Amino acid sequence: GLQHSLHARCVINATGAFCDAVRKMDDSEATPIISPSQGVHVVLDRAFLPGDAAIMVPRTSDGRVLFAIPWHRHALVGTTDTPIDAVSLEPRATEHEIDFILETASKYLTRQPARSDILSVFTGIRPLIKAGATTTAALSREHTILVANSGLITIAGGKWTTYRKMAEDCVDHAATIARLDERPCVTRSLKIHGSQTPSAASDDLAYYGSNAAEIRQSIDEHPQWGQLLDAALPIVAAQVIWAVRHEMARTVDDVLSRRTRALFLDAKAAQRMAAQVASLMAGELHLDEQWQSDQIATFTALAQTYLPSDTSR
Repeated sequence: GLQHSLHARCVINATGAFCDAVRKMDDSEATPIISPSQGVHVVLDRAFLPGDAAIMVPRTSDGRVLFAIPWHRHALVGTTDTPIDAVSLEPRATEHEIDFILETASKYLTRQPARSDILSVFTGIRPLIKAGATTTAALSREHTILVANSGLITIAGGKWTTYRKMAEDCVDHAATIARLDERPCVTRSLKIHGSQTPSAASDDLAYYGSNAAEIRQSIDEHPQWGQLLDAALPIVAAQVIWAVRHEMARTVDDVLSRRTRALFLDAKAAQRMAAQVASLMAGELHLDEQWQSDQIATFTALAQTYLPSDTSR
């Protein structure tokens, strides 16, 4: 809730689907470049997709590709491509999108999924670059860099799989605008945190890479941290402690949405975990019971939006 004034040689606008709003802060006459499209994914029990192979449906009834992928002991099914008029921080799946995924996937899964089988449904917004295409599925997934008269650099479009190339191109532009000394780019060989010594273990902490060893050690020292937060998901208290101490987690949403995948895997289970997560975080951050209550209420309301409106389980 605090405001700060910062001064920099160059400002990069990397705000995805919200980049046009930032561009208008810089220039009220800026022409919008984004044609937003939302994509929906449905998460089901792994029983709907046994085995280790993914399924790709090359052409659905709306002309898109649909995937069903084994993902963290669950089945991830999607995606849609629906043009939207406005972007929001918490986009919601439409009833039509959910029905479309369930109906299309039912032809390829072990049995037909019902709404009551949905563990979580989540939605993202693609910041697609406007072009002459008639559908969002045909719009470019390549990234675009714009430099305003003020020097504001906007990078838009692109996709997760090309994020390092996007970063390199953007920083090159920023270095030129800011008149920084030339330096060789290290992006291509830069290792991410936890990658120094890949973990040989195949347990549920393996995706922490070399950091997993430190989390396992903390469980050895504090056995209570090894207890599951909920029987439905393999997430333990030690992961909450780690997220607060080493990953800058400051809210229950941070932990259950962005440091673990609980909300995306099973929204009901994530709701059940909220109180324990709030208590663990409060102990680490020296926060009171009112903070815990507020966090639990906020996250519970958010998690409810990750379930279809008529789902009860």
